[in-house]
Amino acid sequence: MDMSEPDMMGLSDRTRLRADMTWLMLKGAGYAALLVFGVWLVIAVLELVGSVLPPDSKTAPDPTPTSMLEAPAALTQVG
Repeated sequence: MDMSEPDMMGLSDRTRLRADMTWLMLKGAGYAALLVFGVWLVIAVLELVGSVLPPDSKTAPDPTPTSMLEAPAALTQVG
């Protein structure tokens, strides 16, 4: 084997390309799995915090009542 050749394992170009593509697909699948499990973990932590809160906090009125203001009925009618 010549020292100037970059392939040290003696693989053909087609085999090496297939191995590189497989590695990149597995790497992308790993990143996607990390993202999915990360989002799942955040949701699970929020649910855990919500279950620890006292029951009164779940029935309390909205602290920002102005966030739910609606336009008067006269403005929403068309025609």
